[in-house]
Amino acid sequence: MNEITLFFTALKDFFTRPIIKIALYPLLITIVILYVMFFYAADFGLESFHNQVIHIQQEHSSMQNGEMVTTTTNATYFGKGLVDFLLQFSVTSWLVGFLVYTLGTIFVMLFSLFIALIIVGFLTPSILNIIKKRHYENLEFRGYGNIANSLFVLLKSFIVMGLLFFVLIPFYFIPILNIFIINIPFYYFFYKLLHFDVTSTIMTQEEAAYIKAKEGGVFHVRTIGLYLLSMVPFIALFSTVFYIVYLGHAYMIELQNLREKGIDFSAKVG
Repeated sequence: MNEITLFFTALKDFFTRPIIKIALYPLLITIVILYVMFFYAADFGLESFHNQVIHIQQEHSSMQNGEMVTTTTNATYFGKGLVDFLLQFSVTSWLVGFLVYTLGTIFVMLFSLFIALIIVGFLTPSILNIIKKRHYENLEFRGYGNIANSLFVLLKSFIVMGLLFFVLIPFYFIPILNIFIINIPFYYFFYKLLHFDVTSTIMTQEEAAYIKAKEGGVFHVRTIGLYLLSMVPFIALFSTVFYIVYLGHAYMIELQNLREKGIDFSAKVG
């Protein structure tokens, strides 16, 4: 199956009723979580502003009876008035708008992807079983995933992602390059969780290692494409299920071909 056929087969499966129903779960759960966090953050931010006070001294010069007269005014801005004062200047207003909408949008996209990946991890077996019944009835699942190694991979991926954030800090201050660098930790987390969820459900560790050694580059290219798709605003809220469908097809095809070769992994391990 070529890549175009693989993509459209996965897309067709995604729009079936069982998969669409599953796709709604991470969407609704993530929206609720983000909704609660948004209002909590907004309340915290407003409360912080209520405790902020600034004093502004301004001098005004004017001509009165042929003489230059300078008057000094003092103003105190407190709470919401502080925001109003800052926003009356075009430069400050633009900067605040940029920070709120640009950085806020990036944060929401990446955080929603983070949440959706974790939620979909619990739904992966159901998704892949649907794909198996539709296309690969004779394929036996021999998954090695369990709660213990799933939590271990999740924790390990999270820690490595955090370390990458820290190590790459100097590069965040380089214009243009920082756009790509900041995505490296998230891509690592994205790649590790997606591929673990699929492989640990349908095949043994030895089979997964063999396919990774033979086709790892191809799967990296596929995952990069999926990650770039996730950068479209809010698409990650429901498209993560499509990623499982797409990679599930790709891995099942490779797994079928591998088992047809009759490689005895137990003999290799022993």
